[in-house]
Amino acid sequence: MTTPLADALRSARVFDLEQPRFHGMPVYPTHKPGYFYALHRRHRDGYNPEQTGPRTSAAGMLTMMEHAGTHIDALCHQACGLRMFGDVAVDETETPAGFTKLGVETVPPLLGRGVLLDVAGWKGQAVLPPKYSITADELQACAAAQKVAVHKGDVLLVRTGFATLWRDEAAYLQAAGVHKSGTLWAADRGATAVGADNMSWDVPGEFDPDSGALLFAHYYLLPQKGIYIIENLNLEELAKARCHTFAFVGIPLKLNGATGSPLRPLALA
Repeated sequence: MTTPLADALRSARVFDLEQPRFHGMPVYPTHKPGYFYALHRRHRDGYNPEQTGPRTSAAGMLTMMEHAGTHIDALCHQACGLRMFGDVAVDETETPAGFTKLGVETVPPLLGRGVLLDVAGWKGQAVLPPKYSITADELQACAAAQKVAVHKGDVLLVRTGFATLWRDEAAYLQAAGVHKSGTLWAADRGATAVGADNMSWDVPGEFDPDSGALLFAHYYLLPQKGIYIIENLNLEELAKARCHTFAFVGIPLKLNGATGSPLRPLALA
């Protein structure tokens, strides 16, 4: 006997929004070296059919930064005036083994409605210009053109087109992003999380003169609003299918005290 939910899941089209992970993929400079995988145990190492039979095994070792590849930022990742979300002081929670509060293990599974604003597609461009800053007015106009609205609790994803440059680190690190006004627009609509096909949601290096902060969304969304940020998404297939609303699934790993986690985000439509 199946349930209506099981039947719906069986018939849904699944879009994988994760970028492939490999040594040499784009990594934000402060998160270098980023990613390294080595095959530690090989099948041939333990092959001795006369003593142990025909079965063999292989296993590897993975070394990576939390913020390499497609990932989600925990609330402890950023602070404003050395205070994190909920006015938690960094000095009271930082330990050599991570944070005692607001670590990525506290991020709930993100299961709910997702909205894609394909800004590049709306502008008729495959890829937006490098470091192009997407304003609130543009997000609103894109949403109107796509006939969608962002509601409280949604996961908002913005496409710049830079996912197509994932294998070109120099170009990818110059990606377009969301302007301060666009960040405020997303927060005002009550998004649970935001994400983009770039390194930081923000425009790299963009400075906000009012707050004195670089990467305004990281200064505002995480420590002040408790809104999660998802980075390095692949939104190409979702955009190609013109799938602007969908069921979003994103489940972080429970890495106690960590400031972020790799993510395998899915869109079901």
